[in-house]
Amino acid sequence: MAITIEDIKKLRAMTGAGLADVKKALTEAEGDFDKAKDLLRERGLAIAAKRSDRETSNGCVLVKKTNDFAAMIALKCETDFVANGKDFIALTEEILNAAIQAKAKTLDEVKELTLADGQKVQEAVTQRSGITGEKMELDGYLTLEGENIEVYDHMGKHTLATMVQTNKENVDAGHKVAMQVAAMKPVALDDASVPQSVIDEEFKVAVEKTKEEQVEKAVAAALKKAGINPNLVDSDDHIESNIAKGWLTREDADRAKEIKEKTAAEKAANLPEQMIQNIAKGRVQKFLKENCLVDQEFQFGDGDKATVAQWLAAQDKELKIVAFHRFTLVAE
Repeated sequence: MAITIEDIKKLRAMTGAGLADVKKALTEAEGDFDKAKDLLRERGLAIAAKRSDRETSNGCVLVKKTNDFAAMIALKCETDFVANGKDFIALTEEILNAAIQAKAKTLDEVKELTLADGQKVQEAVTQRSGITGEKMELDGYLTLEGENIEVYDHMGKHTLATMVQTNKENVDAGHKVAMQVAAMKPVALDDASVPQSVIDEEFKVAVEKTKEEQVEKAVAAALKKAGINPNLVDSDDHIESNIAKGWLTREDADRAKEIKEKTAAEKAANLPEQMIQNIAKGRVQKFLKENCLVDQEFQFGDGDKATVAQWLAAQDKELKIVAFHRFTLVAE
């Protein structure tokens, strides 16, 4: 059966596949459109399987709200060339619209939704993978439900999106807080929202960092007292390099190594525990202030050094943040 250009255009419009792939599928299917679509789908599955171990560091993140339901989702791929394609963005938008219409709560639910052409979401993603030759996967599906939700697509670039819900209607405040979430990357709403396991881990890291700093200070002081510049002996590589340059004698290098080892051991064995604990607690408090949304310094006010909570109270003393979400494909 002869394959016409009209047949090729029709199947291409139905599947989005390339002209050569469509022509080949129609030829093998002897003009049977359903069989040709199945062939294209099977090839998409094969390509997706071949590239299953590839990294998907690019993609499209979209966010949208309709009435009392908001959602964001990321369709990820391998290259920014594919991510910026109109068809790729359109597929992401179609998936998001279907998710919002169904008020899907989880990514697994989204994958099982049926799109306008009768395909399930996951099948459509696999087919698009076959067309582009890149691995693709859905990720980052997050939702908020209720009133007073504002959404934000950072700079309209579809790589970073946020959504914020407040307890009272205030579109301007909600939008600015959504921008704050995009810019300042909070990990929790307030310190009460931070899991104890995270706080415990931060404290553990802070204790070790504080101990290391105290030992380093003691070593630096001992070297200076001996007339040796600590910067010249801060690593074995630097020591050898500085000896070669004539900035350090071998005798001073050996003496520095001895001082460093002895001082570090003595200081580590005699660190004041209470001081270490107090400094570590201060570091944890700093971490919470920098990473809890309501305690962060607000970036979009009138120049006042106010926290997000203080700025909201200045707009309306009863205005508070209920919840927020953030998702990005940008390396941070």
